Amino acid sequence: MKSLPQTFLGLALALTGLSGSALARGPQAPLTLEQQVRHELLMLPYIGVFDNLNYAVDANGVVTLSGEVVRPIDKYNAEQAVKSLAGVARLDDQIEVLPLSPFDDRIRLATFRTLARATPLDRYFWGVHPAIRIIVKNGNVTLDGTVLNDGDRTHAFLAANSVPGVFSVTNNLQTEK
Repeated sequence: MKSLPQTFLGLALALTGLSGSALARGPQAPLTLEQQVRHELLMLPYIGVFDNLNYAVDANGVVTLSGEVVRPIDKYNAEQAVKSLAGVARLDDQIEVLPLSPFDDRIRLATFRTLARATPLDRYFWGVHPAIRIIVKNGNVTLDGTVLNDGDRTHAFLAANSVPGVFSVTNNLQTEK
């Protein structure tokens, strides 16, 4: 079975479905390695709207972690949580720690406020795992995650472009199928 990289939103949605149905049906077969990785990443504390974790699991048990985090400890915690799982033959940690910058921090907060205050976009920031991730590196903003339609995708892009100090915006938002 081929495994594609999973987005953090996909992690949250899949685990939510697992937990509710698993309790209702009683004992289940053991979780696959991919499901275990997803669970461990979801359980990491302090992963927020400014972090974006992705993973891929191949048939040989090689787990590849990728994405961006604001704090170095979050990279370390993700690596430790996944490499201790049974069935992990090798861990390839490609998570990037974003540069520590007060300028980027200001842009992160301003972009978050702009998106969260936009009426059609505010719903994407409810809950523990927001559907939109805001990644800022050297003044360049990347939007990641999943939205309901192309209108919301375009609105998020335009709103992020309106934030003062932003050099460029890359819109990697996907629409639900």
